[in-house]
Amino acid sequence: MRLWDAQTGGQVGNPLQGHTSSVLSVAFSPDGRHIVSGSLNKTIRLWDAQTGGQVGNPLQGHTDSVYSVAFSPDGRHIVSGSLDKTIRLWDAQTGGQMGNPLQGHTDSALSVAFSPDGRHIVSGSLNKAIRLWDAQTGGQVGNPLQGHTHSVKSVAFSPDGRHIVSGSWDKTIQLWDAQTGGQVANPLQGHTSSVESVAFSPVKSGSTPVGGPVKSGRRRTKKEGRGLDKRLVWPELVTTWIQRLRTTSVDPLHRFQ
Repeated sequence: MRLWDAQTGGQVGNPLQGHTSSVLSVAFSPDGRHIVSGSLNKTIRLWDAQTGGQVGNPLQGHTDSVYSVAFSPDGRHIVSGSLDKTIRLWDAQTGGQMGNPLQGHTDSALSVAFSPDGRHIVSGSLNKAIRLWDAQTGGQVGNPLQGHTHSVKSVAFSPDGRHIVSGSWDKTIQLWDAQTGGQVANPLQGHTSSVESVAFSPVKSGSTPVGGPVKSGRRRTKKEGRGLDKRLVWPELVTTWIQRLRTTSVDPLHRFQ
């Protein structure tokens, strides 16, 4: 893993080394002091963002690649999603697993995220479904959110916690009511390939009812170059077009696309 200066674009320090296979997901702690990473080698590692040193031992428990990791809003917990179909919660300070794995997905858990208040977790799966979980009990909240026709690659809560956005290999983005699980309006369409990542912008004055603009991305080919084609596909919802690589990939999900 590498750290970069967001202003200058220069690399900060040496690469963070320790994983014995590809790193599939990274996230900063809310205070910016630590980084968590998930790997193809089934482990999760914590790093000191200032020194680049590893903090404690690897977090072990998953039986397949760790595809997504995230910190809780208070920085005390970590959630991970894996190709072993489970979601796990960890104590960020001790590295210990908290409770039993969250089970319910019938296929790989590709994306996980905490709600802004830390009370809930949302997960997206290879089986096309999105699930909500109680972060304290590990129980599933309501029924799965269904509507995508292909794997759900990315999920995120709005800053106010009222909505969820999801991106899928069906080339669409969907908005959901986090409380009812209902779909909000029609799918956002326009991408010509898989939607690999989605995110809400921070709340600003005059933001949209869904909590702010949504950004989505897909990987780009060399042919498309470095230019980004930005289009408005919803009031203040901006999507960034990044073509998904068609070349050989280390992504363990490459075979499913």
